[in-house]
Amino acid sequence: MKQKFIVRDSFWELFPETEIAVLLADDVSNRSYENMPKDLLKQANSRAIKWVEEDPISANPVIKDWRTAYQRFKTKKGARCAVENLLKRAKQQNGVKSINPVVDIYNSVSLEWAFPVAGEDRDFLKGDLELTIAQGGEIFVPISEERTEEALTGEVVYKDSESIISRCWAWRDSARVQVTEDTTNLVFYMENINPERKAEHKQAIQLLQSRLKQYLSIETTFGLITKQQPEITL
Repeated sequence: MKQKFIVRDSFWELFPETEIAVLLADDVSNRSYENMPKDLLKQANSRAIKWVEEDPISANPVIKDWRTAYQRFKTKKGARCAVENLLKRAKQQNGVKSINPVVDIYNSVSLEWAFPVAGEDRDFLKGDLELTIAQGGEIFVPISEERTEEALTGEVVYKDSESIISRCWAWRDSARVQVTEDTTNLVFYMENINPERKAEHKQAIQLLQSRLKQYLSIETTFGLITKQQPEITL
């Protein structure tokens, strides 16, 4: 059976207006910076500041949206949406640094459009990818760490049949499925929780697709997950 990306009813009960853009790419090469602008991340960090001009950072609308969302489910203390971390670093002149070509591209889009963007290595997913509410105790190993964590009861998580893929919705990703230079088959997802940002969400998706194609010759297929269309085939 083919793998699916499924958003469960328990999530829609909390966030019925969320839209999740999903991009799939096969047989990619993630090793060459030859066609990428050397200042891609520098420019993206600079452009990101427009989203967080107010102090404190929580006063900015895109941050407020996610802070409010995170108050609706159980989170680990201090957990914030990944896009808040990127924008905060940009504001503090400590912008995100290069990791590998694919990650740099989706981070640049996240910075410029203020949407969280995740990329995962599909070859390491076990079974379906699900966005759901944790029962509690599900295993998670964060990127760059060896210690094992457990999800909280009531926490919004991405998971597969083996373990947690991302804790606290869009906070931290799993080391098991992280994108590396050896990654060849990818799934990207970008969440929008504010219905008033639909047009911006669409533009961010198009920018991600165009940069992947222009800089790395990566062709992507697109799907949109909504409450009315809660799953797609990977």
